[in-house]
Amino acid sequence: MDIQLKSITVRELVKDYSDRSLSEEGITGWSGNLDIRPKYQREFIYNEDQRREVIKTVIKGFPLSIMYWVKKDNEENKYEVLDGQQRTISICSFYNSEFEILDEHGAWKTFKSLSLEKQEIILNYELTVYFCEGTADEKLSWFTTINIAGEKLTDQELLNAVYTGPWLSDAKKKFSKSNCVAYNLASSYIKGTPIRQDYLETVLDWISNGNITKYMSKHQNDADANELWQYFLRVIGWVEMLFPNYTKDMKGINWGNLYNNYKDKTYNTDILTRRYKELSEDEETTSIKGIYLYLLSNDEKHLNLRTFNDKQKTIAFNKQAGKCVKCTQTFKIEQMQADHIIAWSNGGKTTQDNCQMLCIRCNNTKSNS
Repeated sequence: MDIQLKSITVRELVKDYSDRSLSEEGITGWSGNLDIRPKYQREFIYNEDQRREVIKTVIKGFPLSIMYWVKKDNEENKYEVLDGQQRTISICSFYNSEFEILDEHGAWKTFKSLSLEKQEIILNYELTVYFCEGTADEKLSWFTTINIAGEKLTDQELLNAVYTGPWLSDAKKKFSKSNCVAYNLASSYIKGTPIRQDYLETVLDWISNGNITKYMSKHQNDADANELWQYFLRVIGWVEMLFPNYTKDMKGINWGNLYNNYKDKTYNTDILTRRYKELSEDEETTSIKGIYLYLLSNDEKHLNLRTFNDKQKTIAFNKQAGKCVKCTQTFKIEQMQADHIIAWSNGGKTTQDNCQMLCIRCNNTKSNS
């Protein structure tokens, strides 16, 4: 891994600056040799106040955090911004007089309306930049161990920086832009936002069963991300078929994992709907979100059923004189566990008259009755 620390002046950075983001051609600077916003990167997220703070920092000569530029594969002297995009665009767009700052006299000024002295201060300001070059594995190792400052990169953005290519460009178009084609569907089921790569990361996690790096490495040079897109549509279609009555609790569930495990099983939508209503109204069920997982897996742990409190346990323990009702041996209360006499699955409730104390061994080996 070749890593060099250099100083780049704002004058050098803004030379031949061009913003063609609306045409998907990106934003470039540094004599056209720096891709400031590669297609895999997030959209611009700084607000007006944050952009102005960057310019105030530059004018005062205070240091900005170190930036990271990565050499483009197979392109001589061509780099792209890994970290520092927000600060870089703020500087370049101000140089382009796209927004104003408030000067010391309370007047709003664009770059062009500043005094020549102030302009020179900005143009001569030196940015500290790490120039990085290496294999995919070397870059990933480097980027995940350094403390990247500014608007901290997410894990997915780090992977995007390493596995660039036509596949990623297409995947980002589908999952990583504001109002991307996945937005209307994804926003109902996936937490986060597209521009911070939350949608892309989630769907990649689904399709790869948690091994995103392996999947991206395998598909890096694919012509498109149609496989990922079709998989996403299958998952969402399956969910909407089984649970047509959407609830807010469906957002954030690992639907891809459920699809991978249960897509070949047969379910009756009417039964699922009725059981969801019953379980959501059952006072014993404390995890509404877990109902969906239970209905597909039949594993009661997802319901986070009510448990007996300490008072109920003590009353039952004293009533039994410390004896386990199964093996009849005597134990201390901390050596015993509360158990439903009639299991929840058979209609039992978490009430005092349905509480019994079993030793740990008997409780772990019992079956529902």
